[in-house]
Amino acid sequence: MNAEFDPVPAITAAPLPSGYGDFLQEIKAQIRQRQFQALRAANRELLQLYWWLGENISRRQSEQGWGKSVVENLARDLQAEFPGRNGFSVQNLWLMRQFFNEYVNLPNLQSLIGEISWAKNLLIMARCKDVLEREFYLRATARFGWTTKVLQHQLDNHSYAQYLNGQTNFDAAVPDTIKAQAMLAVKDHYTFDFLGLADAHSERELEEALVKNLRRFLAEMGGAFTFVGNQYRLEVDGKDYFIDLLLFHRRLRCLVAIELKIGEFKPEHKGQIEFYLDTLDQRHRLEGENPPIGIVICRSKTKTIVEYALRTASHALGIATYTVTPQLPAQYLDELPSPEQIAARLQGWVGESDEEKDGQ
Repeated sequence: MNAEFDPVPAITAAPLPSGYGDFLQEIKAQIRQRQFQALRAANRELLQLYWWLGENISRRQSEQGWGKSVVENLARDLQAEFPGRNGFSVQNLWLMRQFFNEYVNLPNLQSLIGEISWAKNLLIMARCKDVLEREFYLRATARFGWTTKVLQHQLDNHSYAQYLNGQTNFDAAVPDTIKAQAMLAVKDHYTFDFLGLADAHSERELEEALVKNLRRFLAEMGGAFTFVGNQYRLEVDGKDYFIDLLLFHRRLRCLVAIELKIGEFKPEHKGQIEFYLDTLDQRHRLEGENPPIGIVICRSKTKTIVEYALRTASHALGIATYTVTPQLPAQYLDELPSPEQIAARLQGWVGESDEEKDGQ
């Protein structure tokens, strides 16, 4: 006998109440925020533990004559009690001692070291011996969420010197919310040693080589740039004008126009790129984007001429140099501002809104 069954009725979802979508987004934001806060709190606790260990090892060394064998025994006992925790290795215990000794007399940096991970602290401690240089990388790593790999890249590229030597008008021309990030985004000197160009080359050859080696070019620019085009066409009153290279910076949310010059910077170069920036701003900038930034990358420059040119610039503009060999100009690191000027500039970051958080 064939039994007949009624089909299972479809379950109709009840209509969602008004405002449900907004509430869901709010919950997601709260979860992410609390997860991040928990990670930061855990990191601070770990750093405080390492600080305490370093302090006590250092004190017992000076007061009780602890030597290498005692610390080695301490490491074995801690690893036996807490298996799988490589933070208690002999090497790490000595690094904790060094960590305490190097920062104990620097109270202004003690609040910063807890904002980044142990691995990033070790990298800065190993690579930076100058106090102000350490402060720069501590602040930048925490503020802009640099990963360990990005921090390594910034150290390799002398970002501290690049930031302090950079010739831009960003203090006056860039919104405060992105000013510090903009100053880090534009270098004072670029090394294009991956191009394989002869020392004598044309602007066209330089441009084509950069486009051909696009991935390495964008990495040298800083990592947050995307490529929009080369010989980017602008039409004004029926006439065509072409930007050598047009990029977009993801964090700054703005177009970046680049003009390449194989000779020394000249004041008229500023007028040319400002015309491009004005056109981009009026006709090509999308809603929600910040005003465009310009970079003139030339073979050489005279600092005084650049300073005079930037005084009257109406758009955000940086003037940089480049080489096709892997070194900075010989005098570069000797041209840093005074310690007082550096400290004042770093203190200018205090109070700015954090748009990016450290991923620990």
